[in-house]
Amino acid sequence: MAPEIISNAIKAYFAAIGAMDERAWVNTFAEDAVTYDPVGAAPTRGHQKLAEFFQTVTAAFKEVGLTEDQIFIAGNGAAVKWTGRGISQAGRKVKFEGIDVFEINEAGKIQTLHAYWNPAEMVTQL
Repeated sequence: MAPEIISNAIKAYFAAIGAMDERAWVNTFAEDAVTYDPVGAAPTRGHQKLAEFFQTVTAAFKEVGLTEDQIFIAGNGAAVKWTGRGISQAGRKVKFEGIDVFEINEAGKIQTLHAYWNPAEMVTQL
């Protein structure tokens, strides 16, 4: 798979988060995509459940975004070290970090995502 296809899928994913655009974010995934966000939590499968997940996470924020600090593309996927920053509904500044591991399918959509981060670190700042 061409690295540009992987890079474009990842850029679209992070751009949709920064725009807090649920529809654009869900559309970065394959219809039957599976996420483990965070790793160790029950998997989220398919567009409907992904939309619900996005709503739950973004509801705590006035603004939120993730910056791709480093991207490592290999095969049909990539690992991305990211930093999240946002403003909570209560007006507090929030910062959190993690690593996402993506598998991209032939159509250029995210097929599988493993998100390594600790949501509790974010929640304590809200």
